[in-house]
Amino acid sequence: MDFLKVFGWLLLSVGIIIIIWTLYSSYNIFTGQTDMPEIFSSSAESYRGPAEAFGEGGEISTQMQEMLGEQLKEFIPMNTLPKMLNLSIWTMLAGLLIFGGSQISNLGIKLIKK
Repeated sequence: MDFLKVFGWLLLSVGIIIIIWTLYSSYNIFTGQTDMPEIFSSSAESYRGPAEAFGEGGEISTQMQEMLGEQLKEFIPMNTLPKMLNLSIWTMLAGLLIFGGSQISNLGIKLIKK
């Protein structure tokens, strides 16, 4: 066996390992067995209520903003948006890793055929 074929088999193996690891990690994240990477976080300290976000108006305006904020909290939980953003980022990263793994595997296959 020459060096290119051995290197091709190595690249093929590395590409397949990257793809399998990405799929396994995605499965664990989406089934809740492991925590997802947290790029966007939500904390109660960083949350500004509607009155602080839009500036102080009159008393009626402040009360309306607080009522609207409370209704939105009941409709959409506070940490829903960061979770969706984190899942979206992980999905894009997993797609990039799978694409990269397939390209590495294809390069390995081409070296094996030579």
